[in-house]
Amino acid sequence: MRSTTILAAATLGLTGPLSAQSAGPGDAELMNDAATPGDVLTYGMGPQGQRFSTLTKINADNVGRMVPAYTASLGGEKQRGQESQPIVYDGMIYVTGSYSRVFAFDARTGEEKWQYDARLPDGIMPCCDVVNRGAAIYGDKIIFGTLDAHLVALNRQTGKVIWNKTLAPYDAGYSFTAAPLIVKGKVIYGNSGGEFGIVGKVEARDVNTGELVWSRPTVEGHVGQLNGKPSTMTGKLNASWQGDLWKSGGGATWLGGTYDPGTNLLYFGTGNPAPWNSHLRPGDNLYTSSTVALDPDSGEIKWHYQTTPHDGWDFDGVNEFIPFDAGGRKLGAKADRNGYFFVLDRTNGKFISANPFVSKTTWANGFNKQGRPNFVAANRPSAPTAEKGSTVFSAPSFLGGKNWMPMSYSKQTGMFYIPSNEWGMDIWNEPVAYKKGAAYLGAGFTIKPLYEDHIGVLRAMDPATGKIKWEYKNKAPLWGGVLSTAGNLVFTGTPEGYLKAFDAQTGKELWKFNTGSGVVGSPVTWEQDGQQYVAVMSGWGGAVPLWGGEVAKAVQHINQGGSLWVFKLPS
Repeated sequence: MRSTTILAAATLGLTGPLSAQSAGPGDAELMNDAATPGDVLTYGMGPQGQRFSTLTKINADNVGRMVPAYTASLGGEKQRGQESQPIVYDGMIYVTGSYSRVFAFDARTGEEKWQYDARLPDGIMPCCDVVNRGAAIYGDKIIFGTLDAHLVALNRQTGKVIWNKTLAPYDAGYSFTAAPLIVKGKVIYGNSGGEFGIVGKVEARDVNTGELVWSRPTVEGHVGQLNGKPSTMTGKLNASWQGDLWKSGGGATWLGGTYDPGTNLLYFGTGNPAPWNSHLRPGDNLYTSSTVALDPDSGEIKWHYQTTPHDGWDFDGVNEFIPFDAGGRKLGAKADRNGYFFVLDRTNGKFISANPFVSKTTWANGFNKQGRPNFVAANRPSAPTAEKGSTVFSAPSFLGGKNWMPMSYSKQTGMFYIPSNEWGMDIWNEPVAYKKGAAYLGAGFTIKPLYEDHIGVLRAMDPATGKIKWEYKNKAPLWGGVLSTAGNLVFTGTPEGYLKAFDAQTGKELWKFNTGSGVVGSPVTWEQDGQQYVAVMSGWGGAVPLWGGEVAKAVQHINQGGSLWVFKLPS
């Protein structure tokens, strides 16, 4: 670990509203994050993950004048895949970096106060680059996960380790890339590693000690834990998995979750079943490629909805489920990798609607009234006869109509803003057997763009009608998160290096700034010293250059990087 001494006295001596919070945020502050624009305390700018700010000082009329306030470098040689969302509190900005690093910067000047570097062992097996998407804050702690499947709590003033817990064996394929969620004094998180035949779980640990409170597997047949003792089985043994296939069934919960205080439910997405070759595992394969709602006190699953039953395309299902209210109903929305935008009743998981948010979905031609897909049988990869099965073309590709990058819900416009991609894939199945720590796919693929002039598309969708109100097309894929504000603005980044601002009603591009490397982080905004700021991480990487096939070749010229950019209006 590298750690420099923080100027604690200077931080504690700050004037203004932030200094009163120096003891650190607790449960009430985290739950109220969306209503307190003077800080950013949670991943998603509120436990619901709506990524909407009520601030209006930067708005559609003046955003064209926005300029950099400062930039802060992550330094070193580990400049690759900066997918983090900043946390802003008490005059400090906390970001995670690639290779399991954490940085603390002065929120007014960008000066680095401390840096923590996890000691990663040789042999880590991150599926989709060495990324980390963010930290959590609670009291005096900054908490984040590492690529060797540890959860670490650091002192937010000094960067010194408070506790460090091993979550799972990294040599079996487990890792950790998501931002933790803190609810009722518990750190709640998922796991990564679905391509290695691991077993997905959602777990909760005491925020002060790091001790395990409960564990809930997301593959049917596994038994959970509560307070150090076995609890209940997830689902029913062999109800939708044959034989022993559930023992290495995948279902990784690698993106983390959201929480709705009104229903007191956690919402986590679950990943693809393992292996990809669906002919080796007949059945729906619960609870993979699903959204599950869990009790935060016990970890029990209260409801589930499976977006891709018997997934044979690696469509996964981890995409964020965002609670929102409309028409007097408590709803939730999810833009799935399979290309469909789902609206559910968030109290019970009842299916309401599914509408495509991409131009082509070849695997299914819609969903029936019961919420099950109308599969196109000819477009499921066939069973291999010897070395490989026949090739089919699928759209979207397994990288998804939308991958990990979080969308935003604007309470001002009532629209969801979805960072989507237009690509397909040739895919075929192959024989495979599970081996600990080895890739467990049973499939081959080649990803191809659907159109010559664009891949990425930022879309504004009406959840009531499923209609697209506007769209912005980008040459390269979109791989960063989205922010919307009451200033009638939508922000997102591009691999070409730009942070861009759009009119939330019309989609007109109003401002852009090139950060020098691809923007694949999630922007945030807050108010400080009477001014509104916007921040985003810059640094190209992630799954596209590793898994992107023909698409990867098209973006191989983009330079890597690692920096925090902060913007404001000129004085």
